[in-house]
Amino acid sequence: METVIVLLMASTFLASMFGTFTGFGISTILIPIFILFFPPPVTLLMVGIIHWFNNVWRLTLFRKGLVYKLILYFGVPGVLLSYTGARLTVEIPHDILTRAIGVVIIFYVIFIHIREDFEVRTSRKNALLGGGMYGFSSGLSGIGGEIRSMFLLAYKLPKPVYIATTGAISLTIDTTRIITYLHGGARLDTILLYGAVPLIFATFVGAYIGKNLLKKVPKEKFRPMVGIFLFLIALKMIIYP
Repeated sequence: METVIVLLMASTFLASMFGTFTGFGISTILIPIFILFFPPPVTLLMVGIIHWFNNVWRLTLFRKGLVYKLILYFGVPGVLLSYTGARLTVEIPHDILTRAIGVVIIFYVIFIHIREDFEVRTSRKNALLGGGMYGFSSGLSGIGGEIRSMFLLAYKLPKPVYIATTGAISLTIDTTRIITYLHGGARLDTILLYGAVPLIFATFVGAYIGKNLLKKVPKEKFRPMVGIFLFLIALKMIIYP
C-alpha cells in the first residue's frame, strides 16, 4: 500500500500542475488512476477531498477578482444537483458506475477536441444550466470541469480571475458531494487517511508550479497527450470495470 501511496502522490502532483495551466480538472486526471486501485465510492471520496484542497490553493494563489454573480448563478443549481448525483453513486452497482465514469471521460476527451468551434451565449439562464450540469456530473462521476469551463469561458474573464472564480464554484460543489458521499457510507481506511496528507501537499506544490508555468509553457503541447491518456484509461474502465 505504501508503494501505491507514492504512485498516487506523484500522479496527484502532476495532475495538479497540469490541471492548473492546461485547464484540465485535477479530478479528470485522477479519477481514472485512483479507480485502478480502489472501489468507485472510495475513489470519488478520496479524489473529492484532494480536489477540495486543490481549489483552496487556487483561491489562495489567484485570490483577486472573484466574480460573485457567476459564483452564485453556478453555485446554487450546482449544489442541488451535485447532491442528487452523489446520492446516485450509493445506489448504482460498482461495475456500472465504473463504466459510467469511463463513458463520461470518453465524451470529455472528444469534447475538448471540438470545443474551440463551440461557444455558449452568456446569459443568466445558461449560467444556471451550466452550474446544474456541472454539479450533477461532478456528484455522479467526480468529473465535470470541462462543462463548467464551456459555460464560463464565454465570459472571457482574465486568466487569474477565471481560475479564482472556477475554484470558488468548485469548492461549493465539492463540499456538497463530499458530505453526501460520507452520508451515503463511503469511508477511507486508516492508511488512506494518513496517505491523504502527502497527497494534499502534492496538490499545493503542483498548483504553485502550474501557476508559474502558466506564463511560460503553451498548454497546447500537453492537452493532446493528457487527452490520449484519459481516452485509453476510460476504455479500460468500460471494458474491464
